[in-house]
Amino acid sequence: MGHPKFSQEDFLSAALAIIAEQGVAGVTVASVSERLGSPTGSFYHRFVSRDVLLGSLWLRAVLDFQIGISAALEASDGLQAALHTPAWVRKHPDQACLLLLHDRKDFLKGDWPAELRERVAEMTQRMEAGSRKWARVIFGKEGRDQIRLAQFLISELPVASVRQHLLRGEPPPELIDRIIRATYRAVVADYRARKTRSRPRNVG
Repeated sequence: MGHPKFSQEDFLSAALAIIAEQGVAGVTVASVSERLGSPTGSFYHRFVSRDVLLGSLWLRAVLDFQIGISAALEASDGLQAALHTPAWVRKHPDQACLLLLHDRKDFLKGDWPAELRERVAEMTQRMEAGSRKWARVIFGKEGRDQIRLAQFLISELPVASVRQHLLRGEPPPELIDRIIRATYRAVVADYRARKTRSRPRNVG
């Protein structure tokens, strides 16, 4: 038996091209196979199902997205990390819509291939370690409260801000950057003010 003509990457790229034209709903085993000019058997040689294909695309999109977050971490720039989300969504609209498909917790249940489940678990570990590092960068320590605030500023706030625009298939307006920037600065300022007020005063 000869080797399959098409690689896993070929199928992922074909699916992403279909998403760019028709949205996620346009991705089917038949449409991807037709795009490549391959028999459906070749698809099933690489993916168990359409859901597994989309799960693999989701993971690829998230990993690509996180490159910018990692770069901001290396530069110790929390605000830049928060603003990376709307910037990346504008630059990669087709991949960005995939972010709404899954949460990493989805891969803790269901009949996902072991390799995909393991890759998501590895990504989750890196994200959790990243939250601790962000807490140190932004707040100077990695206690429970600092980690929770870092998760909010770097992940939850930006994603929530762009979500409506992703659902509508439109690029986030510049207003989103202003919202993220103002909220980020307000949270950091509030934390520093509370920290200052909590310091014991010297009694002379």
